[in-house]
Amino acid sequence: MKQVKLVLGVLLFGMLFFMSCSETDKKEDSSNADIPVSREMMAELTAPPNVPTPVGRRRAKKLIVKMEILEEVGTMTDGTTYNYWTFGGSVPGSFIRTRVGDEVEFTLSNHPDNKLPHNIDLHAVTGPGGGATSSFVAPGHEKTFNFKTLNPGLYVYHCATAPVGMHIANGMYGLILVEPAGGLPVVDKEYYVMQGDFYTKGENGAPGLQAFDMQKAVDEDADYVVFNGSVGALTGDNAITAKVGETVRLYVGNGGPNLVSSFHVIGEIFDKVFVEGGDMINENVQTTLVPAGGAAIVEFRVDVPGTFILVDHSIFRAFNKGALGMLKVEGEDDMKIYSGTMQEGIYLPEGGGIQSMPDEGKDKPKVSTSDKSLAEKMESGKQIYMNTCFACHQAEGQGIPNAFPPLAKSDYLNADVNRAINIVLKGKTGEITVNGEVYNSVMTKQFITSEEIADVMTYIYNSWDNNKTNVTTSRVEQVKSGH
Repeated sequence: MKQVKLVLGVLLFGMLFFMSCSETDKKEDSSNADIPVSREMMAELTAPPNVPTPVGRRRAKKLIVKMEILEEVGTMTDGTTYNYWTFGGSVPGSFIRTRVGDEVEFTLSNHPDNKLPHNIDLHAVTGPGGGATSSFVAPGHEKTFNFKTLNPGLYVYHCATAPVGMHIANGMYGLILVEPAGGLPVVDKEYYVMQGDFYTKGENGAPGLQAFDMQKAVDEDADYVVFNGSVGALTGDNAITAKVGETVRLYVGNGGPNLVSSFHVIGEIFDKVFVEGGDMINENVQTTLVPAGGAAIVEFRVDVPGTFILVDHSIFRAFNKGALGMLKVEGEDDMKIYSGTMQEGIYLPEGGGIQSMPDEGKDKPKVSTSDKSLAEKMESGKQIYMNTCFACHQAEGQGIPNAFPPLAKSDYLNADVNRAINIVLKGKTGEITVNGEVYNSVMTKQFITSEEIADVMTYIYNSWDNNKTNVTTSRVEQVKSGH
């Protein structure tokens, strides 16, 4: 009898507890729904990597959002273009910044030159389809609907017109931030970074205008995995920046449509991660998962200068498919935090002979002997360089100090063209001196055709103040045969 009473007591307590929680949740939702709005204001919309001005301590407003859908051709990587479908003319789409309690009047316009109807599903919306059922719009038309921002957080939006995956895969996604009352804590720099996977008829690096490949998308066989819509969107002159001592906040999204992101900044540790863009905060995080159709907010203080690399740590995506960006930090060194190289030497665990890399197979058999103009070789060579050489030798051939030698103004490279070709063909290990600096890294054999070697070497020799040699396919073949 006592056991029966105990069980009944536990059940009763549980029912009261969950009813209490349910009532609390309803009260919280109700209180946010009842937040009054004062006046109207136009929403500031920004293209990546920029974000709008923080809401600060402003009151809830009637926020007017006007977004235009544009279907337009853009650059996926050098020599490769793609017909993107966009919200606001960028991939990802325009960043929308709101606060809890805002009443958003959202107008979605489909440009008359577009070919297809579209709509928008905002994960921040409480309502059918996240707004999709109210926003289906044909080219040359527009739709307006209203919603109340009830829950703070960082949310994805995307097109939800069938086939949904195809619309997302063509670039139709972005982020909407709902700040809490009083705003987020102030930081020095904020940036907008969003990953997406793309599926093209041609393989990675194939030149020309590439069409979407539905079968690859179904198979989740991505040709490109990129930040902010294209290879190199956050590198070189497009890199995001900060100064030593500043706090950086990244609003990180993942449009997918398929792949989960393992977001990481090489050489930094996230002081805070707003897990999945919500209220839960994790601290001292190395890599954070961002699901397809999800987001995260990461914050960190930059303590030393240098170039910090943003990657999807599913690492072949970074170095082979494009999921790579740069944060360039300027300022004074702090030797207590990071010293740089203190001593350099040669490590020979197997005796006195430097070991060469094993021959891992044969070159691709197909060799084209067709003549190309120098301009054609430069265009092809740049594309091959960005796909094959960029990670080690960098976009302007500057190399990486103490690791990989520069190709720009390289005395070693310019002194012997055949030697350089042979290194690309066979790889190289051991010590070399370039522009007075000693390097002892590994150059692996490159599995590209003789024509591709000729093109990329021609690009290198005709860039960055090198000796302007036009390397021919026949010359590569002669070096390969030992003549």
